[in-house]
Amino acid sequence: MWYWITGIVMLIVGVIIGFAVGVFYLRKQMEKMQSDPQMLQKMAKQMGYNLNSKQMQKAQQMMKNNNKKK
Repeated sequence: MWYWITGIVMLIVGVIIGFAVGVFYLRKQMEKMQSDPQMLQKMAKQMGYNLNSKQMQKAQQMMKNNNKKK
């Protein structure tokens, strides 16, 4: 009986910790993209977009402004 309760509690704790680590990792990746235009260009190409230099600057500026609000 106790092992079921312990297992369920540990599963919930694991999901919460995994989510927190995932959010932290994603935020760090977004910060890297702001300073690395090649990484941003690569992500855009994977999504099917081809950004020119003006669009790239605008995307970087939007990402910087978005992070300042938080």
